[in-house]
Amino acid sequence: MAAHRTAVLAALVGAAFLVAGATAPGAAHPGNTGPGGHTSATARTDAGLVRGTRTATHTVYQGIPYAGPPTGTHRWAAPRPVSPWTGVRDATRPGPLCPQVASVYAGVSSLNEDCLVLNVTTGDLATARRPAPVLVWIHGDGAVGAGSFFDARRLADRGVVVVTVNYRLGVFGGFAYPGLEGSGTFALQDQQAALRWVRRNAAAFGGDPGNVTVAGSSFGAAAISGHLTSPGAQGLFHRAVLSSGEGMMDMPAGAMGEGVPAYPHYVWRTERESRNTGVEVTSPLGCADSDPRRALRCLRALPVKKLLEVPNIMNVFQAFAYGNEVLPELPEKALKQGAFPRIPLMSGATLDEHRLFVGMAHDAVGSPFTADQYTRALVTAFGRDADTVGARYPVTAFPSPALAWSTVVTDRMWARGTYAQATAFGRHAPTYAYEFADRDAPMYLPLPGTFDFGAYHAGDTPYLFEDPDAQKHFTEAQTRLSDTMTDYWAQFAHTGTPNRPGLPRWPRFTPSDAVPHTQSLAPDRIGPVDYAREHRLDFWHRLAAQGAPRTPRPTEVEEPRS
Repeated sequence: MAAHRTAVLAALVGAAFLVAGATAPGAAHPGNTGPGGHTSATARTDAGLVRGTRTATHTVYQGIPYAGPPTGTHRWAAPRPVSPWTGVRDATRPGPLCPQVASVYAGVSSLNEDCLVLNVTTGDLATARRPAPVLVWIHGDGAVGAGSFFDARRLADRGVVVVTVNYRLGVFGGFAYPGLEGSGTFALQDQQAALRWVRRNAAAFGGDPGNVTVAGSSFGAAAISGHLTSPGAQGLFHRAVLSSGEGMMDMPAGAMGEGVPAYPHYVWRTERESRNTGVEVTSPLGCADSDPRRALRCLRALPVKKLLEVPNIMNVFQAFAYGNEVLPELPEKALKQGAFPRIPLMSGATLDEHRLFVGMAHDAVGSPFTADQYTRALVTAFGRDADTVGARYPVTAFPSPALAWSTVVTDRMWARGTYAQATAFGRHAPTYAYEFADRDAPMYLPLPGTFDFGAYHAGDTPYLFEDPDAQKHFTEAQTRLSDTMTDYWAQFAHTGTPNRPGLPRWPRFTPSDAVPHTQSLAPDRIGPVDYAREHRLDFWHRLAAQGAPRTPRPTEVEEPRS
């Protein structure tokens, strides 16, 4: 259950070869039969042999190191090569979680920095005529989570080799400081190291290193926006799927709650901003020094537990720094200019993105968001335009003030950013846009109150990964939707398009069309939706370009989607 909760919020040069005379890609070396009829499977990576678990339908390797431990002087440094091992390394259990702090939505924690590991899941590839496409999953959140939380057997059933990745989180992945090389980019560097591992080792597991799709949700999707523009990631993947990514979003003041600062960009910081944050946040730790080198030596020597005791130290570094070798410029700017590889892309979001954050902070924990709070939130976020926004989204037109505010932020921040991203992609590359629209998607966070979460942020992840906690509540229609979505994602990994016979047609997103095609994914309907109209993007574009438009008459106010 904890893994599922984290997964909800949180959403890889020469080929290696198989061991001991295996004749087909991904075939397991014979091993002893274990509990439940499991047998061992052995593969040779470029660092040594690994032993995973094979069943009648799948082979899974867990906890394979792709980089050396980022400990001691290697804390806040570029990932280093793995030291080769002798014998056969056990890969039958998940590797350690990267350092993280338990939260109200994810009861997991760790103090282990030796955590740069990945997991490989394959289906039955014994009779495959050619190597399988590889899908590398970058999990979301950025402060909690692990690749091992994502059970990829359903995707593997469709002929895809799936790699799920751990990377440094929070202060360990996004820390910046004066004089620190790579400031604010260590999580990105880890992910690129994992992708280089995939290029070297995919063939050992039946995968094709020349057909790699990188996919992620939320913070993971934002990271992919960075990889599309990062020189170090070029050539490491050939398709990309970005789900509920924040890569082209700005955040209105107060969108994430009172007292949370709104930066000009949602996940991107200048290196200077990041370094200033690093100095400020670590000042209570007793390492301040006029010589940044001495300060860094002191900080690197601190126990993990000591760092994690600083309030909010993980969350404040849920960002990536740009203006450096890893990210030379703001990714949003580079993407709008078309400075990214011309590879097939899928880009989408959920219908009710921001309901998760409002509900989790207010109504669903017994502290209902009030009409007065709605009025104050509009003023905080939009200043002189607050009345104009309030007229377009009158609180009386919604079942609750919480749903009114959720809709405002969903449209203004999430939908506007998602549409901008699809537009930037679609001008230069084959792009397929979608909206996950199942408003009855199961919700499992341990929240005492009630709230209509709708099609909430990252609520689509259990429709792609094996998740008994979620899927036991699926209706027949939701199960069909899950199957169709998994078919789409797998087909995209195979061919660069989600289309194949037997699936509802999914046209490309073409920005020059009067209504660019966005595929709505709902249990009762899979097909086109006018995404811009649904989220009132004309209103938000006018507000951004011209200031406040005239206040609409009551008859012009659109019906809320609630």
